[in-house]
Amino acid sequence: MDDDEPPETEIKDESDTETLPVPASQNSDETLYCEAEASSTVEKEKPARESSETDLEIEDTEKIFTTGQKELYLEACKLVGVVPVSYFIRNMEESYMNLNHHGLGPKGIKAIAIALVSNTSIVSLELEDNCIMEEGILSLVEMLRENYYLQEMNISSNHLGLEGARIISQFLQRNTSSLWHLQLSGNNFKEESAQLLCQALSANYRIKKLDLSHNQFSDKGGEQLGQMLALNVGLQALDLSWNHFHIRGAIALCSGLRANVTLQTLDLSMNGFGNEGAMALGEVLRLNNSLTYLDVSSNDISNEGAARISRGLEYNEHLRGLKLFLNPLSMDGATLLIMSIKRNPKSRMEELDISNVLVSEQFLKMLDGVYAIHPQLDVIYKAVQGSSSKKTIILWTNPLKLIQIIP
Repeated sequence: MDDDEPPETEIKDESDTETLPVPASQNSDETLYCEAEASSTVEKEKPARESSETDLEIEDTEKIFTTGQKELYLEACKLVGVVPVSYFIRNMEESYMNLNHHGLGPKGIKAIAIALVSNTSIVSLELEDNCIMEEGILSLVEMLRENYYLQEMNISSNHLGLEGARIISQFLQRNTSSLWHLQLSGNNFKEESAQLLCQALSANYRIKKLDLSHNQFSDKGGEQLGQMLALNVGLQALDLSWNHFHIRGAIALCSGLRANVTLQTLDLSMNGFGNEGAMALGEVLRLNNSLTYLDVSSNDISNEGAARISRGLEYNEHLRGLKLFLNPLSMDGATLLIMSIKRNPKSRMEELDISNVLVSEQFLKMLDGVYAIHPQLDVIYKAVQGSSSKKTIILWTNPLKLIQIIP
C-alpha cells in the first residue's frame, strides 16, 4: 500500500524508516539516529538527538515537552557517548536522587544535566565524588538556569578547583535559581577561590545552607569569609570545619559574625583558633543575637580560652548548643563554662559538649545546681565509671582487648 505514496512526503509506515529519507519537519542538515521501532530490543527508545548538538539548550522545544524523561535521558547518553545510569532512570520521578560515587565524569554529568532541564520531580540531588571537574559544573549551572525545582545539591569532592569556584561564583551572583542548600566540601578551594566565592555570597540572599568544609582556606581566606559574613543576609548555616584558620583568620571571621544577623548554625571545628580566637568568639557570643549552634571542637582551646568564652555565655540569650570536644580543657575550664550558664538566667543553652573532660564528684554536684536553674541543659562529659549523671561518656575500652576476652 505504501508503494503508491510519494517517496519523500507524508511517510506513515515507521517500519520503512531505514530506507526512506528524513522528513522535512526535522533538521535535514544534521544526522539522526534512525532505528526500526518494530524491533523489540529498541522498542522503548526514541530517535536520539542530532550528534552535532553539544549544548544543554535543545532547539526543538516541542520535543522537550513531548519526549518522556527516560527517553530524553537515553538520547542525551547517546549524544555524549556514555552508558546510562539505571539508578537514575528508576528514580527520576522521585524527589531525592543520590548519585554519589557513581564515577559519572564530566560527560555523565552532562547527560544527567540535559535530562534535568525539564525535570520537575527531583528536589535534592547528590553528586559527591564523581570527578565532574570544570566541564561538569558548567553543565550543572546551565541546567539550573532553566530548572526551578531543584533546591538542594551536593557536589562535594569533585576536583573543582579555582575554575570550578569561578563558575559557581558567577552562578551565585545571578540569584536566579531555587537552590538554597549547596555542599562544596573537599573541592581543593584555596585563597583565590575564597575570594571569588565571597564576592558572590556577599550579595547572594538565596543560599541558606552552605558547606565549605575540608578545603584549604587559611587566614587570608578567613578574612574574605569574615567580610562576606558582615554583608550576607541569606546564610543560616555555614560549615567551615577542616580548614586552616588560625589566629588572624579566626579574629576576622569573628569580626564578620559581630555584624551578621542571619547565621544560626556555624561549624568551625578542626581548625586552629587557639585562645586568641576563643577570646574573639567570647565577644561574638556577648553581642550576637542570631547564632544558636556553634561547634569549635578541636581548636586548641585551653582553660584560658574557655574563660574567654564563658564571659560571652554570661550574656548570651540565644545560643542553644556549644561543642568544645577535643580541646585541651580540664575540669577547671569546664567549671568556668557551666558556672557562666548558671549566672545567666536568660540562657537558652540545651547542650554543652566537653566530652573529653574527666570530671569529679564535686563537679557533678555543681552541675546539679546548674540543672536546677536550667533543666533543659545537657552537659556531655567524660566521667568515672559508675557515676550517676545526666549525660556521660564512659571511659574508652580497647575493642581489640574486649573481643579477645570473649570466649
